[in-house]
Order: sequence, then structure tokens, then C-alpha cells
Amino acid sequence: MDRPGVNRVRRALISASTAAALLGCTATGSAAAQTDLPPAIRAIMDAPRYSGAVWGLRAIDLSSGATTTSYGTDALFFTGSVRKLFSVGLALNALGIDHRFETPVYRVGEVAPDGTLHGDLVLVASGDLTLGGRTTADGKVAFTNFDHTEANSLGSAILTKPDPLAGLDLLAGQVAASGIKAVAGDVVVDDRLFDQFRVPNGNVLITPIIVNDNLIDVTILPTEAGRPANVDWRPKTAAFAVTSEVRTVAAGEPLDISLETSPGDPGRGIVKGQIPVGYKPALPGVPSLVRTFPIPDPSAFARTALIEALGRAGVPVKAAATGPNPSAKLPPDNAYRRTAQVARLTSPPYSEYARLILKVSHNLGANLSLVLFGLTKGARTIGTALAAERTALVAEYGLRPDGFDFPTNGSGSPDSRARPTAVTDLLAAMRRTKGAGVYFDAFPVLGVDGSLATVGVDPPNPVIAPAIGRVFAKTGTTVAGDTLKAQVFAGYLKSRAGKLLAYVVYVNNVTPISSIADVIEVFGDEGEISAILYDLN
Repeated sequence: MDRPGVNRVRRALISASTAAALLGCTATGSAAAQTDLPPAIRAIMDAPRYSGAVWGLRAIDLSSGATTTSYGTDALFFTGSVRKLFSVGLALNALGIDHRFETPVYRVGEVAPDGTLHGDLVLVASGDLTLGGRTTADGKVAFTNFDHTEANSLGSAILTKPDPLAGLDLLAGQVAASGIKAVAGDVVVDDRLFDQFRVPNGNVLITPIIVNDNLIDVTILPTEAGRPANVDWRPKTAAFAVTSEVRTVAAGEPLDISLETSPGDPGRGIVKGQIPVGYKPALPGVPSLVRTFPIPDPSAFARTALIEALGRAGVPVKAAATGPNPSAKLPPDNAYRRTAQVARLTSPPYSEYARLILKVSHNLGANLSLVLFGLTKGARTIGTALAAERTALVAEYGLRPDGFDFPTNGSGSPDSRARPTAVTDLLAAMRRTKGAGVYFDAFPVLGVDGSLATVGVDPPNPVIAPAIGRVFAKTGTTVAGDTLKAQVFAGYLKSRAGKLLAYVVYVNNVTPISSIADVIEVFGDEGEISAILYDLN
């Protein structure tokens, strides 16, 4: 995640550096050379809050390759979600900015004259991150500045408008249009694209089939004191039901909400606690309380949702809608016949996915991107994908082998580390690729959108104000106990003098952190450092 959260936080770094071999020029001074820090930046770093912290900073002029600012560049820093710049950048180039995911449905069996399929329908998962559930009328991928994937850590979210089940409804409609009027067999999800895995904290399961980011969105609204709260959820399927035990209490009483999965039924979520009259989340522009349940078995959930979509399309399925995904019924990988394809969902281009992942710091999407990159190199597991990524970063992007350490995942926390030079080398190398423009446009913009939407704006900050709309940076934050393990900005900035810089600013090990307000202050300090770099270059 990329904004201060309730239980954990991740923010990013702004980085800049040039891979001399790729840019065809030589940076001024050695890679580890340090420049004198501008006094205004030094004053921020020397504040009492940072007495035990470690800072790193690098900025380079991408047109000349000259290092304009460099500090602490020999150290490996924890990156937080700035790690996503690597996984998304490599996937963008390996897949191509125009790559579209094709999710087909095949019939395994023959269709009788009355339209009955005597056999099964198989949806073959392609690793499509949204499966039509975020697609807007103009073919874009919808996102909000407070995405539902971080609702539990941020405290709430703003839900996107598209129907999370829209893609499955489109597939079901195509099945009906193919002439199938009933399915005498079963519906199966082929989820064999890669070996699924969990990120280190266990909270996010990375799977080839994804519906609504594998989440159930729960919206909780107060009513009158003493009465039950209004609780609604989406998407609604027989695979997961929500029960509410939330009551409304008087205004001024504390919010106390918990979400629990029933111990005896993983398909039932229970919302408990209280919400005060008139409650509004503290996040700017967020109108109501939103929390999420993880979908425990994404393949089984998608199967149920597709069976129900087929029912809405007038194609009843004989098999029970709920229950495990019957993967034993899958044919061999190479057994699908093109003539047996009865539906196909085509995604927006991967460039839209890159924008979603970097703007809102989408953890599932970053890890999925790493695995999709791995598949282009013949890697089907997280371990082999990480190895393929390391090889590519060194051999194709010119990064030094000792400049980064990404041991477990593609989204960052808790253990990804990189030197400032590695981050800026990547940013410089990405400017030499066909996907450079798409990559640049995917970054959050200071004071405008994504994880930087409120920085310098809410509350207004006169130091940051001149750089609003001129800084394009991924943020990364990791909190461990009472320590801000990582707070980072990394990306590009268009300076006051018209130069395009790549930069990164790290701070690690800020302690003690007693509240989210402390994290927000550190975040604001890195915003000020970014604005100072904008002003001085």
C-alpha cells in the first residue's frame, strides 16, 4: 500500500540516475560520489525526528547524465512500494504496452440440436487483473485515489463505478449467443497459468483468476442511534454471504468495526461493532466507510459467479453453483480446440494496468506483473520469476548486481532493498524503451492523483505548492511496530528550469512512530524535498 494505514503503511521514493551504457553518456562523478546537500534539504534531514534515521537521495539530469544531488548512495535501503517500479517496468516492456489479455471459454463436449451442451464449460484464466470489472465505457481501467485494495489499512476507500461482474456477464452473453441454451455438465476454471503464491505477510493471494481483486467490498452506513447500521456488499454471489451485527451509536461515540470470516464457513463474513451517527472517514473526499473481506478461494468464487452469470443470460447449468472448483475435470493444457471456443473476453491494454498499479500502489497487480514477466522467460513460479527478473535487470537494464535485493515478492514490503543508484538507473533505462511514455504517465502526480493526490494540497503547503503537477513519483511506505522502516519517493520531475530529472529520496528507520499523523509528517517532508529539487534545478 502507499498511504499511511491503520496497521501497516508503505510509501515510495523518488529516484533518479542514469545507466550510462544505456543512455550513451557518462554521469558527472562516480556513481557513489556525494554532492553538497542544499541547506533547505539538510535542514529537513537534521530535524530531531530523524536523529536515528538513515537518508538516501539521488537526482540526475536525464538529458546530460549529470548527477545534480547525491547523498547516501552506497547503502541498500528498504524500498517499500517503490519496488513496483521494477516489476511493472519489466512487464510493460516484456508484454508490450498494447498487450491485451484474452480470457476464453471453451466447451468440452457437443451441443445437441436443442442447445444443450453435453459436457463442461471451461474458463481459461489468463492473468487478467480486472476481468472486465474496472473497464469504463471508453475502454479505460477505473481507479480512485483511495482504492478498495487498501480499504482495511487506510480505514476506508472510494469504490469504482463499473460492475465487478461485468466481464463475466459479457462472457455468459457470448456463450448464449453461440447457441448453447443449457449446460448438462459443469463449469470449471482452468487456473494452471502459474503456481499461485502468497506475499510475505500472507494477506494477498496471487492467482491467475481474479474477480474484483479477489475482494468483497463492504459499505457500512450509520442510521439512527440504537438501530442496526445499513450494511451492503459487492459483488453478490452465492459463493460469499455477509452477515451484519453492526449497530448505530450516538454521534461522538468511537467507531469500532471488525470483519471476521466464520470459522465454520469460509464463504460467510461477519461484520461486527458500532458506527456513530453522522460518521465520515477522515480521508479527504471519502464519503462512507468501506472495508473488505478477502475471497478465500478465487477459482471457486469465479466458477460460482460465472454459473450465476450464465443463469442471468438464460443458460442454466445442471451442476451446483457453489462448491470447490472441479479442477480434476480439466482437459490437458493443449487439448483446447479453437472451434470449441464459445466466448472470449479481451482486456484493455496492459498500459492501463500499469497506470492502475502505480497510481494506487496495487499490490496484487505488481506481484501479478512480476509473474507475467516471468512467464515471458519460461518461469511459472515466484522463485523462478524473481531469478529471471534479476537476470534481466543486470543484463538488459545495466543495473549492478549488488545494487538491489528483491528476495520474496514484486510489490515491495517488507524486505525489498535497493541503492539509490539502482532506482535511478532503472528510471533512466526506462526512458530508453518503447514504453517510456506510458511508464511516465502511470506515475502518481504530486497534488493531483493517485498516492500523491493530497500531498501539498490537503493541508496546503507553500513549500510544495510550486511543484504541484510537476513531480511524478511512486511512493513507498513500510511500518514495523513503532518504526517507519521505509518512506520513499521515486520517479521523475520537470524542474523549474525545464529539465527532466530522475530522482529518489529515501528515509529508513524513523522512530518512534506513535500514530498515522507521524507518518504523514514524514511524507510531507519528502514532498518538500521533492519540491526543493524542482526549484533548484
